[in-house]
Amino acid sequence: MSFTESAQDMRDELVRLRHSLHTTPELGLMLPRTQEKVLAALDGLPLEITLGTRLSSVTAVLRGGRPGPAVLLRGDMDALPVAERNDLPYRSQIAGQMHACGHDLHTAMLAGAAHLLSARREELAGDVIFMFQPGEEGHEGAKHMIEEGVLDAAGERPVAAYGMHVVSSMLPLGLFASRPGPIMAAADVFQVTVKGRGGHGSSPHRALDPIQAGCEMVAAIQSMVTRTFDVFDPVVVTVGSFHGGSADNVIPDEAVFQATVRTFSPGNRTLVKRRLVEVVEGVAAAHALGVETSFGMGYPVTVNDPVEAGFAGRTADGLFGPGRFFVPPQPVMGSEDFSYVLEAVPGAFVFLGACPPGLDPATAAYNHSPEALFDDAVLPDGAALYASLAHERLALAAADPAAAADAGLGG
Repeated sequence: MSFTESAQDMRDELVRLRHSLHTTPELGLMLPRTQEKVLAALDGLPLEITLGTRLSSVTAVLRGGRPGPAVLLRGDMDALPVAERNDLPYRSQIAGQMHACGHDLHTAMLAGAAHLLSARREELAGDVIFMFQPGEEGHEGAKHMIEEGVLDAAGERPVAAYGMHVVSSMLPLGLFASRPGPIMAAADVFQVTVKGRGGHGSSPHRALDPIQAGCEMVAAIQSMVTRTFDVFDPVVVTVGSFHGGSADNVIPDEAVFQATVRTFSPGNRTLVKRRLVEVVEGVAAAHALGVETSFGMGYPVTVNDPVEAGFAGRTADGLFGPGRFFVPPQPVMGSEDFSYVLEAVPGAFVFLGACPPGLDPATAAYNHSPEALFDDAVLPDGAALYASLAHERLALAAADPAAAADAGLGG
């Protein structure tokens, strides 16, 4: 049987696992119930399993029946601090927590891939590392797992790594998408504290108003971005938090705002940091106010190896036929800590449309929304693609070195 046929046969098991994970979402690096469910799903498979120490990760290694290199497959497991508003029979049972980004699907699909590949273990020309990762949502879980040795779990660095991410909108149901080069942005945090002098709202000339100056800074930042950076190497700065004052007639001593900063190139990531500081310091000086700034460096740019991205596309075409894989012309402004894996290992990150039938992908609630919906129909296809990527990549690298060389793949 093909991977697609075998995955369809285990559809009910994948759906049960996904629904179980969805009802009990967990946040951050420690996901004890999620880890327990993953271990139960892997029970009985011929895997070498290692658990994390600083996080509740699961690393499972499948040794192939023939010698060869290793390939890594990653699925993240953590949820978001979002209160679910969907009326589902398997809706979140944990107040204020929800699998609003689809990581429950990733976990189920990766567990499915472990079953599919274990059943064909003797065919594998090398090893497969299954990376079940907590803490993707801002906790650098991938970085922690790398520090704890996930990339060396098979005894040598993998020749390739693949990750997948479902989207509740943007793509039609069942459509895979990836591209060579940058596919997701770097995400940093810029914080500004505007230092003024408090006073009565009726006499602003007797005070130094940090709110008015802060608002001017926010507007000036947007002008700076459009007048400094090339639209074909985009930069996005969005102020998502602004706090100042406690009463309508009181001018406060200070105001604080925070912005997310998204970039795709190292040069722009460095330049925007400098220009942001220059803008807010210039506005503060013009109003005789003080200003303090800080810049928190977040996830780096997620960069697909061009050859591995092409391989992922060809593998999807081979599995599902033409028309199921799409190369988007532009990257996505979201960020991903799979970027840390791709900094160390060539590989590809692939999106999968999971927008339910009857909803328009252009207007459906997007990932992180309390109303985000993901269709279970994609679970078998995601598991099949995970498995096929590992199986075919090992075949190219080890069983047929000449074919790998022709495809531009190392090994």
